Amino acid sequence: MLRGMTSKTNGRTPDPRAQAPTSDAPQAAAGARRWAVLAICCVAAALLGIDNSVLNYAVPSLARRLHPSSTQLLWIVDVYGFVLGGLLIVAGNLGDRIGRKKLLLAGVAGFGAASALTAYAGSPETLIAARALLGLAGATIMPSTLSLVRAAFTDPRERTTAIGVSSGVAAASFALGPVVGGLLLDHFWWGSVFLINVPVMALVLVAGVLVLPESRNPRPGRLDWASVPLSVAGLFGVIYAIKTAARDGAGSHAVWIAAAVGAVSLAAFFRRQTRIAEPLLELRLFRNAAFSGAIGANVVTMFTSSTLSLGFSLYFQVVRGWSPLTAGLALLPGPLSAAFAAPLCAVLIARIGRARTVAIGLALMAVSTVGLGMSGAHTGYAHLLPLLVLNGVGIIFTFSVTADTILASAPRTRTGAAAAISETAMELGGALGIAVLGSVLSAFYRSDLTLPEGLSGAQVSAARESVSGGVLTGAQVAGSTGQHVADAARQAFLDSLHATTVIAGAIMALGAAAALVSLRNVPAVLPEPQDGEGDTGHGGAGEASAARAGDGGQDRPVPAV
Repeated sequence: MLRGMTSKTNGRTPDPRAQAPTSDAPQAAAGARRWAVLAICCVAAALLGIDNSVLNYAVPSLARRLHPSSTQLLWIVDVYGFVLGGLLIVAGNLGDRIGRKKLLLAGVAGFGAASALTAYAGSPETLIAARALLGLAGATIMPSTLSLVRAAFTDPRERTTAIGVSSGVAAASFALGPVVGGLLLDHFWWGSVFLINVPVMALVLVAGVLVLPESRNPRPGRLDWASVPLSVAGLFGVIYAIKTAARDGAGSHAVWIAAAVGAVSLAAFFRRQTRIAEPLLELRLFRNAAFSGAIGANVVTMFTSSTLSLGFSLYFQVVRGWSPLTAGLALLPGPLSAAFAAPLCAVLIARIGRARTVAIGLALMAVSTVGLGMSGAHTGYAHLLPLLVLNGVGIIFTFSVTADTILASAPRTRTGAAAAISETAMELGGALGIAVLGSVLSAFYRSDLTLPEGLSGAQVSAARESVSGGVLTGAQVAGSTGQHVADAARQAFLDSLHATTVIAGAIMALGAAAALVSLRNVPAVLPEPQDGEGDTGHGGAGEASAARAGDGGQDRPVPAV
């Protein structure tokens, strides 16, 4: 540990004054204040989740008003995610250096202003720019909220509960997007779904100034500016290539150019991080078994669950013919059950340990995913509801434990960077899931689709493109032939959903087994690591505490150090 404490100071003895409460080792927020910190961070994170999913429901309305080209419309939808994913690592490091409260408040103010600009955008170009600003602000908010919660709760058990609650609220917020969007779009213009952010973010800004404690790295060192463009170009290029290939196929020159730029930039970035004394990305964090195991579990979860979300949005709206609002309400019990089950994670961790809790979460997701995938065109909602609830509980058992493990495994001076790594891995996992399993879903749909004779080449092509295209083509063809086309498209989609969810469930089951192995030595209660303790090559705080526990850390909590 002493080696780790001196390695980042170029051999100089650390200044004892750096441990003052105004640095990265603040006193725990007293009494109700720390729970107020949690509430503020939860509201900020929830708005990000809602905003991430609400745009899809506003697209038809804004397209009628602004008349964007097809290329502009794609950028309106995608630019938020591109900018957000590309800047997370830089933003997390910046928060560690200048202060996480300061960065969060700047992000909240920027998010509110960008939301107003988005709501009143008068042209596609303005809307694209506003959405890019929303992504920039979101990148500063995401890692800051988790870091501030981590700083406010220094008691390991309370910290686990707080991060579980934060994860539950974040999970629920994604499903609130369709509901909030549907309600607002039924009564107001498309910009209302963004304008609602402004007063909420104003309240968060005022409350944050008054309540949030500052937290930062007391010895941040200089920011390696050469690494910044490499990180941004690398992540932006890779995310752009994955998402574009998932939607348009991999044959586009733009996809290959973006993939090449991203791969080369990331290779140069990672090479540079191993050669400089003060890296932007602390790769030594991955030597910690708890940190790397939790990151891996998150990627598996996002890889598989993103496809389930896409598939069941199509199932409810296209196969069942429900409205977007009804479909959003139908899916809501899953994330709501996640929010309510979040506090149970701390109890479960104390009883059976982190590895088993994550494994149970992934196993519940595997069972519920396969069960939901077996749905037919007329399956009653009463049969789907328990599976949706089970899926939500599985998600929160996984995410709340991994989030707490990731943040608790990293030194307090690097929590912003650790949170940014976690969020970036989840962005990449979700994008890969849509690209890979989404392509599998489409391939099965095309292979299972049997169309009647008498259709034109254009009609066949449209019907084979997607289930939405098949149902729309059926509506345009007169008589029983049109009904046959629509029914064939729905049945082919159901068959493809069955096969794809079985694959996703198998991957989740493998992820559960991997979690039992990768997190087996992580104790139920993770103590506060000191500088350098979280980047050892032997599991860091996790394995050290497990050794003290004498039983692998699985069966009973370890006293905090």
